[in-house]
Amino acid sequence: MSARLPLHLATDPAREPGSGLGTPSVSRQTSALVDSFGRHHNNLRVSVTDRCNLRCTYCMPEDVVFRDRSELLTFEEITHFVRVAASLGVDKVRLTGGEPLVRKDLHKLARMLVAIPGIRDVGLTTNGILLADQAAELFAAGLRRLNVSLDTLDEGRFHELTRRDGLARVLAGLAAAKSAGFGPIKVNAVAIRGFAEVDAVPLARFCRDQGFELRFIEYMPIGADPWERERVFPAEELLDLLGREVAPLTLAPDHDPRAPALEYVYDDRRGQVGVIASVTRPFCHSCNRLRLTADGKIRNCLFALDETDVKPLLRTTHPNTAAIAATIRRTIWAKWEGHEINSARFVKPDRTMHAIGG
Repeated sequence: MSARLPLHLATDPAREPGSGLGTPSVSRQTSALVDSFGRHHNNLRVSVTDRCNLRCTYCMPEDVVFRDRSELLTFEEITHFVRVAASLGVDKVRLTGGEPLVRKDLHKLARMLVAIPGIRDVGLTTNGILLADQAAELFAAGLRRLNVSLDTLDEGRFHELTRRDGLARVLAGLAAAKSAGFGPIKVNAVAIRGFAEVDAVPLARFCRDQGFELRFIEYMPIGADPWERERVFPAEELLDLLGREVAPLTLAPDHDPRAPALEYVYDDRRGQVGVIASVTRPFCHSCNRLRLTADGKIRNCLFALDETDVKPLLRTTHPNTAAIAATIRRTIWAKWEGHEINSARFVKPDRTMHAIGG
């Protein structure tokens, strides 16, 4: 079957009766995190730092002032927040940054989070530069899933995209993670026109050979530079390219229509590839994510224009668990219907990706 498969838009879930975006009624004060559109939230992305050892053009500026370390949540504060979130139905946590591996002793936080009752899945997204030295320690701490960002296998193009050298270190990190026992290991590549045409096929072949799951993410308006829509390399075009040059693709039989990624398997059964079509196929209708920034702000959407400061509730001698839970509920209840990238109403957030958390 050809890779040119329709990118079906799933129907919106039935909306529960509600009264706009205000505070939930008493009947809604349940353990589940449900917004006014009926979306259940169980997926928390925790940024542990805004610092990074790369300067990817689609993520952050070349010159950036990072937050003082005293502004960042401690491991204990993060753990307390996750424990409260778990009591509200969150069962998946992903550690992000910036680059999370620049945060000293990250394996200690991983061990703390894995031990929280109700948390069944703790993952990590990293650029891989420091992974070779930390993979074994992270695995021993209980971390099992990794997403490693890698947009190209060409050193020159790697430098052009990241403004730094380091391709060999990323590849060494992937090898170390595989040796340590991580699985699945996903490789995240941002699909940008002018790069994807050249880099997508070599990346796909590399991942097939190494047993990694490749995921392409459409270029989004979340970096420091002005967003140019014409640089988006659409998911459908990407699938067609891989189907012609690598192997035919078919939608995975166990594909979850609520998941952000469209999952495809190669017809020869040698691996799979996913596409996150945030621009051409927004998945806002089924979004189940919330975010905690490194400086303690709750965001109910990557593109949110508002955020809620929870750090004062955490940075006390005796954190008020009930108040934290109520704050999380209110923030989720106020979540909008979608980011509206494809409308004239879209407003780019002030924070760039490195300061929000990937």
